[in-house]
Amino acid sequence: MRPLGEQDIRNSFVNCSQGEAKRVNLPRDLGERPWDDLDFLGWRDPGAPDRSFLVTERAGRTVGVTLRSSSSRRGFLHRSMCSLCLTTHPGGGVSLMTARKAGPAGREGNSVGLYMCTDLDCSLYVRGRKPPGPGGRFEESLTPEQQIARTTANLSAFLDRLGV
Repeated sequence: MRPLGEQDIRNSFVNCSQGEAKRVNLPRDLGERPWDDLDFLGWRDPGAPDRSFLVTERAGRTVGVTLRSSSSRRGFLHRSMCSLCLTTHPGGGVSLMTARKAGPAGREGNSVGLYMCTDLDCSLYVRGRKPPGPGGRFEESLTPEQQIARTTANLSAFLDRLGV
């Protein structure tokens, strides 16, 4: 992914108002992100833990979506799997993230949900750049490149369902 600046990110959101996009708390470490290893930029709002954001490149343009996560916590012995990268995490490491659909459907309150890594570091898990914790990645016969392609295809399918 190419490095993004603050204005690129704010202008990319498709499922919120311009006013909401202006108020998004952006990550302070944009210059330090491992852009070459990212399929998308994802972060949680430190002031509102149930709010997250995801920005990616799609069909030659930058697309951002706002996400809400459920606040239910699961026990440490419970494991869940991310639907994007297929990494498993104990406890609250995977959250149901919902996003309003883009356009009129979103303004009517329609949304789509997907189980995702709570920290939105899917790109780093798939590439082995961040350890997911005990038992987090299954041994697969797919190459890392094929796993990356699957993750981006899963993200693309989610964005399709949002009407982006």
